[in-house]
Amino acid sequence: MKACCDKDGVTTAYMVDEATPTGSCACLIEGIERSLCTNLCAANNFKVDHVNKPENLKLVKEAKIIYSAGFFITVSTESMKLAQAEAAKSGAKYCLNLSAPFLMMVPPFKSFILESLPNVDYLFCNETEAATFAETEGWESTDLKFIATRLSLIPSAKAGKRTVVITQGSEPTIVAINGFITEYPILALAKEKIVDTNGAGDAYVGGFLAALSKGLPVADCCKAGAYSASVIVQHSGCTFPATPDYKF
Repeated sequence: MKACCDKDGVTTAYMVDEATPTGSCACLIEGIERSLCTNLCAANNFKVDHVNKPENLKLVKEAKIIYSAGFFITVSTESMKLAQAEAAKSGAKYCLNLSAPFLMMVPPFKSFILESLPNVDYLFCNETEAATFAETEGWESTDLKFIATRLSLIPSAKAGKRTVVITQGSEPTIVAINGFITEYPILALAKEKIVDTNGAGDAYVGGFLAALSKGLPVADCCKAGAYSASVIVQHSGCTFPATPDYKF
């Protein structure tokens, strides 16, 4: 993984557990449907001590955008709290992805999400995760625009307003900022071009944050996210062309 990242110019600061193998994930793909079975292994052993190493804490302190996948809640909430606190001090944008419905259904995980939301500048999820959050909060609504609006209005501990981004597959992406809703189109593909939907949501966030890092407005962030997702689903596995043709 490090070699792949180095090749693409991505700086890594992995924690290496010499006694445990790298995690893996088996994917069963039937048509465009998929089922995943994950073996976390070393990924389940991440410790906040690794973040607190001077060379790693320097990366956190200097970051302009910090992104946490919700899956990390099952491993090291201490690391996420540290990242949230450093982002609040430095003015960095802190981004969180709800990642999976089960995280809202397990009380300790859901409690941490609720504890974190005041520190979240950008919240990402898909339609199922959004609906599950609303259900576990007792909001009695499956209206995604309502859910996005309400999520965006949860009080923030920061001066800015939270942006909530809800992807919904082939349907337009819903974005709520301080209670105001806008919809942005995805890049529609012919059914025969869709090879594997694994990583589509993560690719969307990656494209979105790449544009955000360049100071672009939300519309351009969504456009970049839609492009990234459209490329990923046309390839088997979470792969990307060596020379993407997207221009910011």
